[in-house]
Amino acid sequence: MATMYQDSAEPRAEEKFFFRMALLMGLVIVTGFSLNLALGRSSFAVPWVYHVHGVVFFGWVALLLMQSALIAGGNRALHKRLGWLSVLWIPLMVGMGIAITVTSLQRTGGPFFFDANEFMISNPIGLLTFAALSLGAVAMRRRTDWHRRLMLGGMATILGPGFGRILPTPLFGAWAWEITNLIGLVFVLVGMMRDKRHLGMIHPAWLVALFAGVGSLALGEFLAYTHWGIALTEQIMAGHPGAARPMQAYVPPGMP
Repeated sequence: MATMYQDSAEPRAEEKFFFRMALLMGLVIVTGFSLNLALGRSSFAVPWVYHVHGVVFFGWVALLLMQSALIAGGNRALHKRLGWLSVLWIPLMVGMGIAITVTSLQRTGGPFFFDANEFMISNPIGLLTFAALSLGAVAMRRRTDWHRRLMLGGMATILGPGFGRILPTPLFGAWAWEITNLIGLVFVLVGMMRDKRHLGMIHPAWLVALFAGVGSLALGEFLAYTHWGIALTEQIMAGHPGAARPMQAYVPPGMP
């Protein structure tokens, strides 16, 4: 089975497919944050941690695109050398992701259309899922079939911030968190359909990514609404401006 995946009849076509998928993922992130800026929902007048977070996360998008482009262009040597940068970048992504979650909650209470405890608990779990899939991809770098699918699957799990800024998230009500964090898995489903069409079967790496994405969301939701999850969120927000917001999602005053 491994040989079948490795020796696909269209290796170049598959490499180009993964490059296009990476481009689309990058477009989701760039569009989401650019739209927020253009509509005045965000600005550059924020604490330093926001800027560092932006550099780190957009840096990861740039690295993913560059690595995908190198493979699509046949430059495997440079791809392998740059690949080791991800070993350092992935833990940095997790650290900065947790830092911005805490800062956002303390400063403004986090996004008003999410429950505060949901945002606080589920976000780090999602980041750890991304890290596990991505580091798993690095560990399986000699198995290119697993490597590229796990790497793309990891990226699919952190597209929520991009989609959340493009979609009318406040209108999703109680399902806002689930919708914005699951929609990125459509890229995994597209990959599964392509495998089925071109290889006659679905590569198990896609199933790992799919179950990891759905499973981590379910775990985060469960823990967020336990006594521990709510108490931890209250403790982190206590004494800060963000503590003024209700724990549940709400509609800000003056917003229709």
